[in-house]
Amino acid sequence: MRAFQRLSGLIFLALLLSLSGCATTGVTTQAEIPARHSISEFNDQRFAEVSDPWEATNRSMYRFNFYFDKYLFLPVVGGYEYITPTFLQERISGFYSNLGELQNFSNSLFQLKGLEALSTLGRFVTNSTVGIGGLFDPATSFGLERRNQDFGKTLGYWGADSGPYLVLPVFGPSSMRDASGLVVDSAITYGVYSAIDPFGSSDYSFEIGAGITTLGFVDTRHHQSFRYFESGNPFEYYLVRFFYHEKREIESGKRSTKE
Repeated sequence: MRAFQRLSGLIFLALLLSLSGCATTGVTTQAEIPARHSISEFNDQRFAEVSDPWEATNRSMYRFNFYFDKYLFLPVVGGYEYITPTFLQERISGFYSNLGELQNFSNSLFQLKGLEALSTLGRFVTNSTVGIGGLFDPATSFGLERRNQDFGKTLGYWGADSGPYLVLPVFGPSSMRDASGLVVDSAITYGVYSAIDPFGSSDYSFEIGAGITTLGFVDTRHHQSFRYFESGNPFEYYLVRFFYHEKREIESGKRSTKE
């Protein structure tokens, strides 16, 4: 299910954006870079280095995500937070986090990180049994730390460049490498789910599966503090693009945190 949780990287972006400008009280798409400015004025700055040949399309998608977030996604998330007790929210998050260990495990194997894969498998088994399907997280108290992995990181680990920057619908900032990784992770998740087919005996297996997936999206967005066009910075698009790119390069091991 972590294939549907790429939006989690926006937590990091939100923190950095909040430091770059005070949040505005009114949400507006006018927070974009003023027409009198051009990115060419900042060629000596690192945030101008990210390859973005489809910038016009990416900006349109960025605006679409803003409207989708404001008028559909965030109201649903707000309703979920309002009617669901905090204790239950935490149990739901634990359940999806535990499912995500399957993705972490497979990508640790793809990267030939045997000890990490064993640790992740231990987390999954422990939290699935003692933790009652991941509703609780005893594995962490046992010293089995979570290692977040995805196929985009795996591609980067083996030397694949990030490729051009992309803004995906709903998922947000990405790249050609990470978008490809998302497809692979989603296929693996779907394959595992289909093989297990936990609701195959039910007449409503499709509806149940769709509900679980939808709740997973809601739970993911519930954890993100990022809000489009609320940074108060006129260069928000470029900053989000840069910070996402840098974060992913560090996570995939292609760039050191000391650079």
